Amino acid sequence: MADKRTSKEILIEAASRLFRVRGYYGVGLKEIIEESSIPKGSLYHYFPKGKEELAIEAINHAKEVVLRNIKHVFEINDDPIKALQDHVYEVSKLFGEKGELIGLPIGTIAAETYSTSEPIRMACQSAFAQWQSIYVNKFLDAGYSVERSKDLSLVINALIEGGILLSLTAKNAEPLEAIAKLIPSLFIGK
Repeated sequence: MADKRTSKEILIEAASRLFRVRGYYGVGLKEIIEESSIPKGSLYHYFPKGKEELAIEAINHAKEVVLRNIKHVFEINDDPIKALQDHVYEVSKLFGEKGELIGLPIGTIAAETYSTSEPIRMACQSAFAQWQSIYVNKFLDAGYSVERSKDLSLVINALIEGGILLSLTAKNAEPLEAIAKLIPSLFIGK
């Protein structure tokens, strides 16, 4: 079956992959062009404002991939605790079976650019907020109060992002796996 992706989609996916692994400042447009095999002129046609514009699209792409993954796990698990545990275990798989980092959603680029690019910071903030909104809805559906649902969603997001950083520095998934294992301890009372 032929690849039906457009040149723009291929550029966004290549940039997203590279930014997740090497960060915003660790990737140049030349590497994105090489990774995508798309001509330089096409990059500037689709992204006339350059790397920052492409980075925002790459963040939005990663956000949508993660949203689909969260929604999928949450749809097959009625119990919010089990759904969250499965979700965190899925995130832990980003580190591969032998601790080999495959890529992170947006944490690397968020940490690098929060003070240097307001548009990128806002795109990252939007991604985190949308992920948290799915957690909030899952908690609300399970009977948790609005305030408790919001608090839990923030804590879960912070645990996942912190677990990603710890797994990154440990070069294995053990921190994320420990978080998944201890998620039930957060759910004492509604």
